[in-house]
Amino acid sequence: MRVAVLAGGRSSEHEISLASGEAVREGLARAGHEPVAVEVARDGRWRSGGAAVTVEPGGGLLHAEVVFPVLHGPFGEDGTVQGLLEIADVPYVGAGVLTSALCMDKVVFKDLMRAADLPQVDYAALRAGDDPKPLERLGLPVFVKPARLGSSVGIAKVAAPDELEPALAAAFEHDPLVIVEAMAHGLEIECSVVGNAEPVASEPGEIVVHADWYDYEAKYRAGGMELVVPARVAPQTRERVRSLAVEVYRRVGGAGLARADFFVAGDGQVLVNELNTMPGFTATSVFAKLFEASGVPYPELVDRLVGLALERYAQERTYRF
Repeated sequence: MRVAVLAGGRSSEHEISLASGEAVREGLARAGHEPVAVEVARDGRWRSGGAAVTVEPGGGLLHAEVVFPVLHGPFGEDGTVQGLLEIADVPYVGAGVLTSALCMDKVVFKDLMRAADLPQVDYAALRAGDDPKPLERLGLPVFVKPARLGSSVGIAKVAAPDELEPALAAAFEHDPLVIVEAMAHGLEIECSVVGNAEPVASEPGEIVVHADWYDYEAKYRAGGMELVVPARVAPQTRERVRSLAVEVYRRVGGAGLARADFFVAGDGQVLVNELNTMPGFTATSVFAKLFEASGVPYPELVDRLVGLALERYAQERTYRF
């Protein structure tokens, strides 16, 4: 099957996306597909084989039967590219427009989790010019984050009052909406999910960070983190993580894949952190490693995602709009 793999993009995660795209193409080829590389440049231009790519509304993309948008962050994981692919009328891997946008916005996601009464750390949202006084209830330390970025870009840990203002200023350089979260004391646990109507959760893994917190360097520098699978928590806690991962996935309307991130406190309480609809996708990324540890090798995983894309496309075309 001919699969167009989009990688790169306009966000700060451009290089990470290129690495993910290369791994996906290799996995697809090993699974018997015909991958076609499409690089989305930092200026937003699309090219394949050195030639400019034109997306024709209703006409698909490069005669591909499926598109695999391995794009991370804004202009890729936030529903924008998904909307373009809907207009092009081509099946694509991963979540749809609304789910992608919802999960990219940390404030909207956490508001939805709160409405569903799911356990999570306390938080507050700020826009430029807002009074930061409501943040006092969160105590210290807190984490200050741009609301709609990934890979820990623009995030700062604030441990003293005089650190808050510069942390907010740095976050506002990336996004007009900032989220401030209370610190969660405990383990960082991640769980991968695959599926459409009947999602399946992987074995949860524990993130061991050789730094003060799980920042950009810890995520992408060699030796910055260690993934322990299965996570070193009680069996019932691992099952709680898997159950919550599927529940969160369903509540946001997940499709294809996602990686759910949690904190597990010392008393065993599991707190929802976020859901990534297109996580890092190299063969050594957490998403793939968790399914590999669950008995699903990388080529089989990407092949399954192509099948899920076609399944969702066929199902959605049975409705009248």
